[in-house]
Amino acid sequence: MRSRLVILALAGLCAGSLVDRSAAAGQAGLDLGRRCKEGSTYRLTSPTRAYYGVVKRSATAYSTPGYRLLARFGRLNVNRVPTVFGVLGAVVRRDCLPAWFRVQLPLRPNGVTGFVRAEDVTLESVETRIVVDLSDRQVTVYSGGREVLRTRATIGSPQTPTPTGRYYVNQRLRTIDASGPFGPGGIGISAFSPILTSWAQGGPVAIHGTNEPWLIGQASSNGCIRVENSVLRRMWSRAREGTPVIIRS
Repeated sequence: MRSRLVILALAGLCAGSLVDRSAAAGQAGLDLGRRCKEGSTYRLTSPTRAYYGVVKRSATAYSTPGYRLLARFGRLNVNRVPTVFGVLGAVVRRDCLPAWFRVQLPLRPNGVTGFVRAEDVTLESVETRIVVDLSDRQVTVYSGGREVLRTRATIGSPQTPTPTGRYYVNQRLRTIDASGPFGPGGIGISAFSPILTSWAQGGPVAIHGTNEPWLIGQASSNGCIRVENSVLRRMWSRAREGTPVIIRS
């Protein structure tokens, strides 16, 4: 059953753990200081560090803290891996600890954000970032602000384009057949195809391997970003859940 789930999940991703758990906000490197204004939102992102939240048991996302429900999430997503949000900011209490996190959500429309209770997620951080340049058909991985990997990639065709925007890695799935169309695995991101709305799981986008390496550098995919299998294996350990992914035209 697990193998079948992985195949279905990767098919959905293009339809076509390596996490360092922390028990408290401070252990993830979050320091808001001793002076703050209760109820204010403080930005948490920077060029060299990003935060993400792993759902403990369940979490409810709202448009504003406690109001206008957007969605409910369980500990595991539809692919039976931990549910993860990209964390953009913190709404603080009187003691300057987070009461709510402003988060990126793995939902349509692309780029949707909401607020979840800080107590419902475990806060963690990464120092990596992925930039996808569609005009150059290139993927670059940064760690601590330093470039560590650059590669050519296949991007979406003009009919099924890769969506631009700011996203994050929300799941990683290995395949059971590394010689198949997805290569050894897929790095799922919180973006969805703007065209293939009726595909499996809503047509989410991923960075994955390929069994057609001769197409690398072309605009011929259904919206996913394909890289050579050897490159995906190198990228895997750096593209942890929560890693920001910027896709630009």
